[in-house]
Amino acid sequence: MAVIRKSNGGTADLRALKYLIAVAEHGNFTRAAESLHVSQPALSQQILQMEDRLDAILLDRSGRTIRVTDAGQAYIDHARRALVELESGRRAIHDVRDLSRGRVRLAMTPTFTPYLIGPLVAAFRARCPAITVNVLERSMDTIAAAIEADEIDLGIAFELARSADIESVPLFTEQLSVVVANNHPWASCTAIEVGSLEEGELALLTRDFVTRNHIDHYLQASQVAPKVAVEVNTIGALVEIVRHSNLVTILPEAIAGQVAGLRNVSLAPLPPPRTVMLLQRKDAYQSAATRALRDVILREVVQWRA
Repeated sequence: MAVIRKSNGGTADLRALKYLIAVAEHGNFTRAAESLHVSQPALSQQILQMEDRLDAILLDRSGRTIRVTDAGQAYIDHARRALVELESGRRAIHDVRDLSRGRVRLAMTPTFTPYLIGPLVAAFRARCPAITVNVLERSMDTIAAAIEADEIDLGIAFELARSADIESVPLFTEQLSVVVANNHPWASCTAIEVGSLEEGELALLTRDFVTRNHIDHYLQASQVAPKVAVEVNTIGALVEIVRHSNLVTILPEAIAGQVAGLRNVSLAPLPPPRTVMLLQRKDAYQSAATRALRDVILREVVQWRA
């Protein structure tokens, strides 16, 4: 952990840490100063004073682009963690136990928002009407990075590769199914063989979705290669396309259950289910608002458990 010493006051040293990180990210003093809304000479002077106190060169200024030295990189790695902890400490100071004010940050992957976010926010607002909820729709990898960087308090995503910094709590399992419009010939079926997908045309999420990768692996394992007529990068657009056409899609069962005009049809064999997890940073300070939202999530997800 970086030692943040008092020179002209702790505020100056914190400012210098932020200046150093900005220069490292931009590779340029001028752009770093612009991003921080400070003058370039003031920024340079702060970093020079830091180097003098540490008796180490943190930035290589010899080239056109500013480069971080090995010593600078080692210090920046610790500085980033120190700033994360200090921000957690600031929130801890302002935490209000009676939930009369506060803010909580929740992120989830896009396939959950159509059916999860509405009930969760409604239940949380009924319990904690004075708390502001920031809801973010993110990909799985960015959720993990945001949790580690303390940019969000809680995340809902599929099971991640084990991380030393993230605690995962299983919530429920999600099952994929064929989704068609109510007037589709398959709408009266309870199940279809996976090979039948080759008889129609599919509309699917784009390949940057984890759900699409899961679908592709399932189809490849089943040795089925249906025609993909449409690829869409939002759940809402995909649902509307299927609802107004004869195209077929594959989505979590819970999504079709929330949209009028759509019908779930089981696949045989069933695609492998996926475990939905509640994610949070290990050993991080949790505000009263975060703990309250966590409790609501754990209580509300019972309805989606098989």
